[in-house]
Amino acid sequence: MTLHSPSPPFAHWSGSRSPSLVLVGEAWGESENEIKRPFVGWSGRELFVMLGEALGGEDEEHARILRSASRLGLGWVGPRDEWLRERGIGLTNVLALRPPDNKIDALCVSKKDLPHDYSHGQIDQGRYLSPAYLGELDRLSSELRETRPNLVVALGNIACWALLGSRGISALRGTVATERLTGLVIKCLPTYHPAAILRQWSWRQIAVEDLIKARRESGFPEIRRPSRSILINPTIEEVEEWTARALADRCPLACDTETAKGQITMVGFARSRSEAIVIPFRDFISSGPFVAPGPTAHVHYWSEQNEVLAWLCVRSLLLAPNEKIFQNGLYDIQYFMAMGLRVANATRDTMLLHHSIFPELQKGLGFLGSLYTNEPAWKLMRRKRASEPEKADE
Repeated sequence: MTLHSPSPPFAHWSGSRSPSLVLVGEAWGESENEIKRPFVGWSGRELFVMLGEALGGEDEEHARILRSASRLGLGWVGPRDEWLRERGIGLTNVLALRPPDNKIDALCVSKKDLPHDYSHGQIDQGRYLSPAYLGELDRLSSELRETRPNLVVALGNIACWALLGSRGISALRGTVATERLTGLVIKCLPTYHPAAILRQWSWRQIAVEDLIKARRESGFPEIRRPSRSILINPTIEEVEEWTARALADRCPLACDTETAKGQITMVGFARSRSEAIVIPFRDFISSGPFVAPGPTAHVHYWSEQNEVLAWLCVRSLLLAPNEKIFQNGLYDIQYFMAMGLRVANATRDTMLLHHSIFPELQKGLGFLGSLYTNEPAWKLMRRKRASEPEKADE
């Protein structure tokens, strides 16, 4: 195996050397290989346009650089780098080289060709970055350790793999986590690579929204999560107390269900941004004493008597004059109706409201969370067991 010798750190860096925000791409294309700098071809120009939109406002210098980019070949790169330096933005790549035929797979090997101490995961199904190129990760790590930005944006699957050890950019994008490459506590936000956006234009607005979040997150180094108080695995007394307080407060109630095999397995209510309860009707954790008989036996969370009381609390909350807020409420309401439960004052639906504003964007709860909240990608926080409930949020 021929060992690849990576360039020294910052040999092919662009922008600020003391950045609050660093954008990490995947590898060079033809234009990048020509002048040995990141994001100078068509995808780099599109990234520059999106950065201008995300930073907001009229920027005459940005517009002038774009005009020069359309007629001066690669002569626009110098003014662009100065624009980046002034705004505390750095650009680099996972691989400071051009793969053969622009295919990362050409730099990969199968598992059988790996040494026993190989510690990096798959880049693609059954494909691993060749140990000969792992020095590129060391070079990237050195750049981030020296600059210590408040936030790193992982542009595309390869950057996501290098920084977070995960693949699947569509599921991970838009949420802030801690990168795993440097051993430091540096925030990382994945989004689509601009080259992918040029092939799938519907992703562009999503990436711009992610860059707007990146601009905001680059203003401070720590991960800021909202404070939540969520009552799970409650006693029946806690359910009744929570219900009584919500009814007395007349506060708006957000409502959500989880379902499996045509039945409601749990109902959640929130009476504020920070306070919620989950009322389970199926026990996914313990073996429990309340097991339904028959070939499709499943574990009940409540005794028969307490389950009746729990459903009475759900009915009281649904019938209360409190304003109800749903995400894809038609899905939840049909399950309530099948049980003879009516929902009063269901006036808002986050999915429908988002769709009315951005009809071209996705509408699922995870996607909305990635745009409008600072929550982690909660559906990726653990592996889902086959017995767990499914929910149609889209």
